[in-house]
Amino acid sequence: MYYQVVSFSHKNCDQAMREKLAFSNDTEKIEMLNLLVAFEFVHEAFIVSTCNRVEIVLATRDNFSSFHAILGLMAKKSDLNFYELKTTAVRYDDEEAVHHLFSVVASLDSLVIGESQITGQVKEAFMLSHSNKTAERKLNRMISYAVKCAAEVRNATNISQNPISIASVAVAQAHKLLGQNMVGMTGVVVGAGEMGVLAAKHLLRAGCDVVILGRDLEKVAKVAQTLGENVKADTVDKLEKYINRYRLVFSATSAKETIIHKDMIENESIHRFWFDMAIPRDIEDMCMERLKLFRIDDLRTISQSNHALREEQAVRAGEIVEKYTEDFYAWLRALSIEPVIKQMREDVSIAIDLEMKRAIKKGFVPKESEANMRKMAEQMFKRFLHDPTQNLRQSSTQKKNANCIEAVKKMFNINLEDVDLKQYKNDHHIKGYNA
Repeated sequence: MYYQVVSFSHKNCDQAMREKLAFSNDTEKIEMLNLLVAFEFVHEAFIVSTCNRVEIVLATRDNFSSFHAILGLMAKKSDLNFYELKTTAVRYDDEEAVHHLFSVVASLDSLVIGESQITGQVKEAFMLSHSNKTAERKLNRMISYAVKCAAEVRNATNISQNPISIASVAVAQAHKLLGQNMVGMTGVVVGAGEMGVLAAKHLLRAGCDVVILGRDLEKVAKVAQTLGENVKADTVDKLEKYINRYRLVFSATSAKETIIHKDMIENESIHRFWFDMAIPRDIEDMCMERLKLFRIDDLRTISQSNHALREEQAVRAGEIVEKYTEDFYAWLRALSIEPVIKQMREDVSIAIDLEMKRAIKKGFVPKESEANMRKMAEQMFKRFLHDPTQNLRQSSTQKKNANCIEAVKKMFNINLEDVDLKQYKNDHHIKGYNA
């Protein structure tokens, strides 16, 4: 069994490509997951799709085949060229895949280093696939370690102090442009999801009033109520009114098409500051002299500045990710040797049973001596297997002996494909989700 991650992120894909690759809802993800696990070489899969990345995480029998299957399915989904995707996608196999996923969950691979959303997004992505029965124990092991790694990164560094998100960077950029003039202004937030709520919270901290718009007025009103008296709720049907009344707009909906168009603007002489935080984009491209429009990728420079400020913490966090990657593989190797040893002992027991029956039948051993002879044979084999099994356990924890277990399995014709390794957990394993 192998691990693989195929990554399309802000590091290798521009926003236009990410928009085409993104999954807009859980139904789309489940459809893709079902197609993936239908291949005989894919054991399990889950999909992380955010504004900055699409990560497809797999447990496979054949990483070469699974990579090309992903490219084919994603090309069909996005109407992008297969070979264009092949040159764009970043493929991580086995230990690199584990290291990459741990870095993603710990927010070291994010557009904004240390942002607080990604850990929850990855957990939700796994749980969606788990409930769909397209992710089981093979990926559960990896995600369990990834979450523990992210927790230690947060505890051991201050990389997530004053948690930063795309929404907070957008509001910070607005404050940089407007200064103290921002206090008392009204910010229009389009979308009442997680990103919209974060934008509203940061606007309130900056001294702004907020109008939050959504499709369902009852839902938006409940969100507004939790945010306080300086937040007003309304529906997106009134969007045109609000973008012509107020200068600050932060949009983060899940709409598949743009929702803000130039023909909605009544007065182009007003200075406007708009922040499009959605994938796909909410605001169409428009050329207006007094409009400053920022999209997700426009925040890259701010992200890099943020990375520079946190460089020391990021280095320490990277060391933690490295340690957890090594620990995970050491645990996997140690875990995998126990069923091998058990199977060897069961095979010995079967061999003793067969030979005892043959010896009694041939008259080599009197029937009345069977119990004593069997006990002696078992003790002989236990003594014979003691040192080899102890050596196997010791060797299994060392990376340089990774092929040792496979050689023993092949030598003794041991197949563990359908064995539930949960029964062999050691004290160092962190239990996965009980979904």
